[in-house]
Amino acid sequence: MSYPNFYNQIQTIKVVDPLSLTLGAFDNGEFEFSYLDVVKSAGHSCPTVAGAYIMSLTALNALYPNERAVRGNIKVEFSEDIEDGVAGVISNVISQITGATDKSGFKGLAGKFARHSLMSFNSNIDSSAKFTRVDTGKSVEVLYSPADIKVNPKMMSLFPDVKSGNATKEQSIEFGRLWQDRVHRIFENIDSVIKVF
Repeated sequence: MSYPNFYNQIQTIKVVDPLSLTLGAFDNGEFEFSYLDVVKSAGHSCPTVAGAYIMSLTALNALYPNERAVRGNIKVEFSEDIEDGVAGVISNVISQITGATDKSGFKGLAGKFARHSLMSFNSNIDSSAKFTRVDTGKSVEVLYSPADIKVNPKMMSLFPDVKSGNATKEQSIEFGRLWQDRVHRIFENIDSVIKVF
């Protein structure tokens, strides 16, 4: 499997999942998500998938500064409706990492470990997403905006042919390289694309 090398340089998200521990999936219920993991689940890497990963990484580091984030103990809210823009893509990535879902998630085991109803949309917030620890009520909001990380003009000149299916193999490869270059630059400039409050 071949993919851009910078995926391996991105900080992983370390979690502990009590359900995983109970069901014997991982020793101590501990595991981690890499950017490569979410790219494989999403099927692609783009500024939106990167943003969802960055929002999760930043929020969970703030909520659990000296420990692993507890998967299944995190409520996530969005201002958008699930069908608006890329909200669905973002929520899918964040759901994978945090375990939070709206209605489709795990209903629980003997009254514990429920994941459904931990994610909500159309919330009254002024950020991209709000993350809240269920156990303590501590919350953090994150605002993601990659607008300052500009698209390479050459990529845009290739886009019409790529979109129409008329691009050569070489043009398609170059388009993908330039696309991933922007994603790479977003990760290199995390402090400028994310705000925490």
